Amino acid sequence: MKHTSRRRALTVAAAALVVGLGAAGTAVALPATDLVEGTPCSATARACVDLATDRAWLIDDGEVSHGPVPISHGGQGTETPTGDFGVQRKARDHRSVEFDGAKMPWSVFFAPGGIAFHEGDQDTSSAGCVRLGRADAVKFFHELDVYDRVEVR
Repeated sequence: MKHTSRRRALTVAAAALVVGLGAAGTAVALPATDLVEGTPCSATARACVDLATDRAWLIDDGEVSHGPVPISHGGQGTETPTGDFGVQRKARDHRSVEFDGAKMPWSVFFAPGGIAFHEGDQDTSSAGCVRLGRADAVKFFHELDVYDRVEVR
């Protein structure tokens, strides 16, 4: 995994700015003000998903480094959650426990409930995951690290 120390430092610094303290000292998300051109996501994101247009991007140092790429996502009743997340883990040859061992190659898990980017059919809706074509799934898998920010809009 090749990452610049500058990008990592910016990601950590940006993540620190995204969360502030609200009343009674509780953590609250602060609004992102600098959107990356051509995306609905902030410059602090490493991955951006636009559910309305079925597109996703990788972002590096506040600029698009890959994309837009076509995606499919959760359907009615199994919607892909929106919000700001962090990559939790990665699994190259994952199989779904919930769906009888269904293949989920190149999985990058980022949201509660096992929601991940992974290779899959882009012509049908998923059970909440963001499906990518093979080449894009491989790229997302190799470019994203645990804790990287994922924004889903």
